[in-house]
Amino acid sequence: MTITDKLKNNIIVSVQAMPDEPLYQEVCMKAMMQSVINGGATTLRVAGSRDVKIAKDLGVTVIGLTKPNKLPTNWQEVVYITPGINEVKELINADADVIAFDGTMRPRPDGSSLNDIIDLIHSNNKLAMADIATFEEGLNADKLNTDIISTTLSGYTLESISEKETPDFELLEKLVKATNKPIVLEGRIWSTEEVRKAFELGAHSVVIGSAITRPQLITKRFIEGI
Repeated sequence: MTITDKLKNNIIVSVQAMPDEPLYQEVCMKAMMQSVINGGATTLRVAGSRDVKIAKDLGVTVIGLTKPNKLPTNWQEVVYITPGINEVKELINADADVIAFDGTMRPRPDGSSLNDIIDLIHSNNKLAMADIATFEEGLNADKLNTDIISTTLSGYTLESISEKETPDFELLEKLVKATNKPIVLEGRIWSTEEVRKAFELGAHSVVIGSAITRPQLITKRFIEGI
């Protein structure tokens, strides 16, 4: 069974924390990963070589990416998810099964191209996962032969700014119809009803992060709700 076969019709859990958050400590991240695995997760999406290695040791499929220690103030304008060649090499060396990267058509800080990144991933026998924000970016990622396309950045770039608090089902549906690549829905998923709808629309997999592994955001939703 291939990795994409394993991902099909499954929920991927994003287990991430920023360095200034309490859960970023290694023992905390490992405990969080083990907790979601105990709940049935078989694939984790994690940030940085440290957490890729932790997740690999726990025996699950690992989607790895990198992020800066602190997001820049203009984060909607710039590439910051696995932005260049050195970051891809870091994840390859950590043995991530799938490498996720910014799949938009914006310039990368090291001058590399999407082709460069995808070719490096493939030459090391890893799968390439393009995090995109728009339909055009998804089609471009498909043309460049990325293995998996994810709606991760929809609503979080200047080209896709949205006030919506719900997943981008429209983008998901358009990409499913326009390509033959596995399309993953990620972003603003908070209910089982939304997960079911995603699969009904043809999602290959669904990534859930904040609703499971970010207690500060879960708490904030309840507090703001009253």
